[in-house]
Amino acid sequence: MGTGQILFNAFVLLTLIGAAGVVLNRNTVNAAMCLLLSLVGIAGLFVALDAYLLAFLLLLVYAGAVVALFLFIIMLLDVRGDSRPVLHRLPLAARVIAVGLVLGGVASFLVRGRLPESKAATTAVGAALKPYAHQLFTTYLLPVQVLGFLLLIAMLGVIVLSKKAEDQEDVA
Repeated sequence: MGTGQILFNAFVLLTLIGAAGVVLNRNTVNAAMCLLLSLVGIAGLFVALDAYLLAFLLLLVYAGAVVALFLFIIMLLDVRGDSRPVLHRLPLAARVIAVGLVLGGVASFLVRGRLPESKAATTAVGAALKPYAHQLFTTYLLPVQVLGFLLLIAMLGVIVLSKKAEDQEDVA
């Protein structure tokens, strides 16, 4: 097994452990940190595939901005994950079906073996992204900035509305 295969397997393991931590963690801050760990693993996979722009954008946008936004909202709203919700029949059935589908997919992958190699693997993955990067940072820079500003306004609106709801509950 070569060095590239070992790194790829390490990033896959890091991504899976982080994703499992997001789903299984009861503490929301720890779940957000596991999301950050999972995103770093995915960025490592992008680097292993020579898609450096995608890895950089993933770390910059998702790991840097979205996870920080999640952490700020969690801390501002003081969300606690102490109590477990009561399981009803429908969510329990949905969980059983989801686990069955995942196990069926894994079994199918193990039976069929490796994925077929693509003929497009002769060109570098990052080479096809240069036109997208050029358009993102020139032509579509203003719409991306406006969208980020709208997301910021939406986050502030949620915080203001949640604080007003808490104040009204305290009065009653």
